[in-house]
Amino acid sequence: MFLWEIRWWLLSGWLVLLNLIAIIVTIHDKKQAQREGWRVRESTLLLIGVLGGSPAMLLTMRKIRHKTRHAKFMVGLPVILVLQAALLALAIWKWGF
Repeated sequence: MFLWEIRWWLLSGWLVLLNLIAIIVTIHDKKQAQREGWRVRESTLLLIGVLGGSPAMLLTMRKIRHKTRHAKFMVGLPVILVLQAALLALAIWKWGF
């Protein structure tokens, strides 16, 4: 039981951290785009999404209207999110994660 709780705390902490990073980086990139300054690479944004920040990144992008015309984000991030949810469901079913 104790190891199960540790795994959930680690997973929850990781997801909270990555989603906060996703929000900060997305807002930063939007501000830099407006100022024509240094931008965050699209591959970096997608990597943050793949690592667990896809929910917050998708919501933030829609809220601040950033990269909403880019299919790789408006289609890619929801696909990543669905795959992550499926992996989580599989982990819970298979290992009781």
